[in-house]
Amino acid sequence: MPGQRAKRNLGGKPTSGLRPESKARSASVLGKMTASQRASVLQALLARHPELRSKAEQIAVDMISSPSVEEVAEEVRCAVTGLGVDSLHGHAGKQPWGYVDPSEAAWELLGEAIEELLADMRRCMCLVLQGAAVDVCCGIVLGFHDAGKSSSDGLLAWAPDFPAETAGQAVETLLRACPAGDRAAARDRLVEAVGQRVPEWEWMVERAATGAIKK
Repeated sequence: MPGQRAKRNLGGKPTSGLRPESKARSASVLGKMTASQRASVLQALLARHPELRSKAEQIAVDMISSPSVEEVAEEVRCAVTGLGVDSLHGHAGKQPWGYVDPSEAAWELLGEAIEELLADMRRCMCLVLQGAAVDVCCGIVLGFHDAGKSSSDGLLAWAPDFPAETAGQAVETLLRACPAGDRAAARDRLVEAVGQRVPEWEWMVERAATGAIKK
């Protein structure tokens, strides 16, 4: 029948609704999208198929609740050591509002570079994923430790105290975000995790954590 012949390819085998090249093209489009574009696709998909929302929520929880300490540490190290001195151009020296010291500008730029990772830690606390928040904080501390040991002639040279001081601030942020009844347990877990990896910073983490609990 004519209708049947229309649904067959040259080899005589029935075809599916989408041609193979169309499927491949769809897959390649998703792979080439930016993160924000893929997020928009996900929102559109869930809007059209609300029955998938519970599965998407579970996948999101699984991803957020099991961060890799080592991966977080590497992100922090790369973010802190990857900024060159040329990053100061337009941020230090004479500005329309006055003079900005290069060291001050370096601290600000380095803080912006790791803000998203600090936001991840705070996000875990908001979702009551305290274990994940402790792991992210441990990764942040480890990354700062590794960055401080790196010999860098980049932006970090203008802010040599940034890694240690910001690591302590991250610890304080974590403990203050914890419910009062959970702070001691979170402190002990963090101090133990850091002590196993960078024992020379264990005292610093314990001091910052204990100080946050007392405030």
